[in-house]
Amino acid sequence: MQPLPWFVLLALCAPEFCWSGPLHAQCKVEWYFGIPCRVVYESLLSQINMWRTMAGCTMGGQRCLYKLQSASVHFIAAKHTTPFTGYVDDINYRLASYHFFSCCHVSAMSISETWYAVKDHGTNYCNIYNLIEVIMLIGQLQTQVESNQQFRWQSIKEDS
Repeated sequence: MQPLPWFVLLALCAPEFCWSGPLHAQCKVEWYFGIPCRVVYESLLSQINMWRTMAGCTMGGQRCLYKLQSASVHFIAAKHTTPFTGYVDDINYRLASYHFFSCCHVSAMSISETWYAVKDHGTNYCNIYNLIEVIMLIGQLQTQVESNQQFRWQSIKEDS
């Protein structure tokens, strides 16, 4: 039996490369917040604007050099440049309300623009998480306030 020519092997193996996953570094994350999308949207825009300069990275880290590309009520597009290497990543947030507009489902994705960056050591995840972390804190504070109000209401009911 003769071995297959190289172009036949390439044709047989090429689909595997196409369907095996991304060919460069990227990250997709989904969150469900118990706060309205309006609050999430405003917080993300505020944080992107706060971290647009190098000031947030004077002591290291990646909390700087974010740039807003476009924003609508349900979609935010931004870019993040790594402070020391200058790599650029595209960041997208998709916001969808649920539970009578009181909660927000966020789909976030960060993709390296550098075509040869296969491993990014978590940079794309950090791009998304650093901005969303502020919203997580807001959500925790709101939950804490709501549970404190519920506790006070139960205490008043029990006392009477």
